[in-house]
Amino acid sequence: MDPAGYYPPYFQSEHFQKYGYHVEELRGGFYWVTSAGYDAAFVVTEEGVVAIDAPPTLGENMLAAIEDVTDRPVTHVIYSHWHADHIGAASVFGPDVEIVAHRITKELLERFPDPKRPLPTRTFDDELVLEVGGVSLQLSYRGENHCPGNIFIYAPRQKVLTAVDIVSPGSVTFMHCDASQNISGWYEAQSQILEYDFDYFVGGHHMHYGTYEQVKLCVEYFTDVLEGATAAVERFSRSDALADIVTGTGWDRIFVGTENWISSMANYTTRHVLEKETSDGRLWWERLAGATTQTKYHAYTVLESIRLERPRPDYRLRGENPPVFLT
Repeated sequence: MDPAGYYPPYFQSEHFQKYGYHVEELRGGFYWVTSAGYDAAFVVTEEGVVAIDAPPTLGENMLAAIEDVTDRPVTHVIYSHWHADHIGAASVFGPDVEIVAHRITKELLERFPDPKRPLPTRTFDDELVLEVGGVSLQLSYRGENHCPGNIFIYAPRQKVLTAVDIVSPGSVTFMHCDASQNISGWYEAQSQILEYDFDYFVGGHHMHYGTYEQVKLCVEYFTDVLEGATAAVERFSRSDALADIVTGTGWDRIFVGTENWISSMANYTTRHVLEKETSDGRLWWERLAGATTQTKYHAYTVLESIRLERPRPDYRLRGENPPVFLT
């Protein structure tokens, strides 16, 4: 069960049901476009349109959404990152647009070429201010998070922030922390998002754009996931606890024991999150969509990131019967 109000009115509208997209102005010529699964954006300037991403689930509907509000041509395209699910229809904008992306995004697209994801024509390393027709967009790379090269796109006059595949307003995001590669960096990106002064947030997925408070709610949820996963690792990943779990299934059934070990931690984390009272007294399934179905996947990903990416408090000492340590 998802919270009441998660599915917005446009979802059942005749236009959306017929054409499969919804477009809405956020402020000052900055528009949000959604297929109710994938989001993109564009900004109308005096010189033309700057598009941000081009998900295949929108495809030519990106052009339709732009044509709904202006007859100005698309002159620039910004890639949030290199993944095909967000820019796999970028070729719809034609060969004459300037494509702006992080240097790593270009390198990855050169390595794995795709004609539907044309190579960027302009790249940057850390910061780039893109000025087009009186509109300023601040592009920033603050380290690997969801994937290498994933950037922040900020419109200061409109106070709109686009940061894709970090949080999805109104929900707990797609499984396994939105299939992110660097979970420590992904958590860091959540804090970096909250450093911006924004009224509107475009996250790349699901039914909604967000507000600052809605983004904070998503960050609170993942704080609880990290809290539960940390406790799970400390309890079940002790060398003595792991030995008991593994030997309980027999030394000739190591992979069964390993599954039991991981499941013990994931189940502990999931229960911690779903049973914990949140900041307003409700449970997470009452506040964010997907909590009951996605939390177990987030739990596994976060607890593995603790084991793989974060500092270990100790390690095995030499000799017989060494002190307990975290595995």
